[in-house]
Amino acid sequence: MNGSIASLLRATGFGTLMCALAIATTPVQADEATPQLPQMGFNNWNSTHCRDEFDEGMIRGIADKFISLGLKDAGYQYVNVDDCWANWQRDKDGHLTPNPKRFPSGIAALADYIHQRGLKFGLYSSAGTSTCEPLQENRGFPGGLGHEKDDAATFASWHVDYLKYDNCNNQKIDAKKRYKDMADALRATGRPIFFSVCEWGENKPWLWAGKAPVDAQSWRTTGDITDTYASMLKIFKQNVVLDRYASLGHWNDPDMLEVGNGGMTDVEYRSHFSLWAIMASPLLIGTDLRTIKPEALQILLNKDVIAIDQDPLGVQGKQVRDAGGIHVIVKPLKDGGHAVAVFNEGNAAKDVTVTPKEIGLKTGGSYTLRDLWTHTDTKGDGSIKTKLEPHATVMYRISQ
Repeated sequence: MNGSIASLLRATGFGTLMCALAIATTPVQADEATPQLPQMGFNNWNSTHCRDEFDEGMIRGIADKFISLGLKDAGYQYVNVDDCWANWQRDKDGHLTPNPKRFPSGIAALADYIHQRGLKFGLYSSAGTSTCEPLQENRGFPGGLGHEKDDAATFASWHVDYLKYDNCNNQKIDAKKRYKDMADALRATGRPIFFSVCEWGENKPWLWAGKAPVDAQSWRTTGDITDTYASMLKIFKQNVVLDRYASLGHWNDPDMLEVGNGGMTDVEYRSHFSLWAIMASPLLIGTDLRTIKPEALQILLNKDVIAIDQDPLGVQGKQVRDAGGIHVIVKPLKDGGHAVAVFNEGNAAKDVTVTPKEIGLKTGGSYTLRDLWTHTDTKGDGSIKTKLEPHATVMYRISQ
């Protein structure tokens, strides 16, 4: 169903029927239920922002890269479009429309292109009067505040599977109400749409966003990440202490991955990926896959590390040591094993020992330790002894 037909139906009072027909006739659907494990995919913002290169051709090319680079096979599934996709104002009937220069074929056509490749499609809006990117006179693109029902119906008619809902220009209206209103509107469409609350942690969303009546699948715990080690470290420290608030289907979100964008070393990017994985964080690629370097792709395709993030037990790793610049995070796994990440935040190499007791293992046992970056196995008592270079992380899967 194209945008002009959808607008006509809504304008003539058949909005509910339109939405129902769109859902009934969409050739490719989202899953019966929204995913329970942390979302994996791509978002264009970190690499393109609102530059002219951001358009439907670029996004189609990214979807194709999911296939050719092996990312789909590794578990990545969402191709998400961020801010600047919309026309600068709503149409005469108050409905969102895509920017005709960037997306001349329309959003539904783009979503269907992505669905035809076995992937899912995500879109962006803000729980405010306008989005975060200033367009003119400090005014952004149209936001969802006060338009929740109409926008949700529009997203459903466009076959959207995922909504990132930002926090700009919120008019100081209570966050819980703003996000509840959109959550209710999305559920009312009848289409499963993953709801990603992007509230920046301002009102402690880990306390309420994953519960009724909002019941979002993920919520941002921090401000925006930038492609620097200092930013990554700060955000890690803010998010790692919130492990008790995450659960299967409800995830703390420390923002998107910067792996491959060039502001950190490969050692730091491996730490970034390892730490996000053991924290059961969303793994949303933020680099341009059309020009990604082999070293960055190798990090993003590490299936041993991805398996820790996607472990079906659904537990965020718990920090059991934070001392002397060394962090030890332990994550219980569905098979009874443990994942352990040991991270050196400092600027000097350090010798580190982690005992079986610290990990939660029985003393005197015999265990297999799989190094998730070298992909090698060793036998031992479960202890970890390593020399960590500056900003480096080692990561193990430990099982009997």
